Amino acid sequence: MARILIATSPVESHFNPMATVARELVNRGHTVWWYAGKAFQAKIERLGATYKPMHAADDFSGKSREEAFPKLHGLQGLSALIETLKALFIEQAPKQMKDILSLLDEFPADLLVADEVCFGVGFVREKTGIPAAAVAVSMYSFSSKDTAPIGLALPPDSSPLGRLRNALLHFFIDRIALRDVRTYTDRLRASVDLPILNKSVLESIIQPPDLYLLGTVPAFEYPRSDLYEHTHFVGTLISPPVEQFDAPSWWNELHGERSVILVTQGTLANYDLNDLLIPTIRALVDEDVVVVATTGGIPVESIKIDSLPDNVHVEQFIPYYYLMPHVDVMVSNGGFGSVQIALSNGVPLIVAGGTEEKPEIAARVAWAGVGINLKTGTPSSAQIRDAVKTILRDSRYKYNAHRLQAEFQRYNGPQRAADLIEKLLEMSFVRVP
Repeated sequence: MARILIATSPVESHFNPMATVARELVNRGHTVWWYAGKAFQAKIERLGATYKPMHAADDFSGKSREEAFPKLHGLQGLSALIETLKALFIEQAPKQMKDILSLLDEFPADLLVADEVCFGVGFVREKTGIPAAAVAVSMYSFSSKDTAPIGLALPPDSSPLGRLRNALLHFFIDRIALRDVRTYTDRLRASVDLPILNKSVLESIIQPPDLYLLGTVPAFEYPRSDLYEHTHFVGTLISPPVEQFDAPSWWNELHGERSVILVTQGTLANYDLNDLLIPTIRALVDEDVVVVATTGGIPVESIKIDSLPDNVHVEQFIPYYYLMPHVDVMVSNGGFGSVQIALSNGVPLIVAGGTEEKPEIAARVAWAGVGINLKTGTPSSAQIRDAVKTILRDSRYKYNAHRLQAEFQRYNGPQRAADLIEKLLEMSFVRVP
């Protein structure tokens, strides 16, 4: 059996996919310690892992992005992606490294497993040589000659002209637009005595991991001829929740004749519910549908509507494992995990992505033909209403979503991830079952 140290950024959407992998590793007999935000301690302990808190690193679990980092409020597009990446993840890397190196004195781990942007683990891997597996909590992040840089939300193009376009855009982004970010990253690495990486901006933060697990299927990700060699698609990372689920009183409405529309702003970019959740409720108030709105932990009282329509039900949280099989259309701000869960259930999407990498997720939804990209993070009620009607009327969206669902069904994400992690352990000469 192996000693495995898991580390995750203190964000729920990063924690949840890893929980499915941790559960599988614990069930296989491995000893698992988990470095995470305090808000996740109870869940970690119920999984059978040992919780370890953050000390040097900032623990912003349980807070929205804007609550934790007010300077990010109002940012959109590429600037939102870069500033969020810096504040939530890059700046945390040296602090996480300090915490994790201290933990290794107590727990000499055979393997490190982290969400992709818990960069402190990458620093530790470079310092110690301990092999590391990264679980991607969003789309593929390595640069490619077949795609434009992340943040521009452009479709892939591997034609000669497309590759020329991609090369020029990569040069512009890396060497001009984000030159200050590269300088910042270089100084950060130098501050912890790590060499400068002469790579693209996003790849200049840490060396690539020994194993890179993508929580999706190939049909959702842009095709590339130069995929990173240690990349593996594992399907969606979802398993039955640890917590007991008590269905709300209105649950039987999901079994009726009306279409069910789910709307969510996720758990990170949900500071202002006027961006998407409230406009969706207003858009569908007079439609013959059932609307389920989840606030991602924000109090229901934050919904600034005089009286909720009879066809609308608002909850802070409902496990998608139980809810998604009843949903006909999902309206989302483009959180990667929720999009994958929707597609693994054959649910088409309407995506309003404006922050972090969400415009990229929205672009992939449109590219795969499984939904509508509203191309804004703050759509009007009319835009949302028209999109919902289009998806309910046009069977192609449902057909394409079912096509991806069939591909997801060929994978068991947690099992496949654990198998690959154990293979990495075997290659590292660690005895596993």
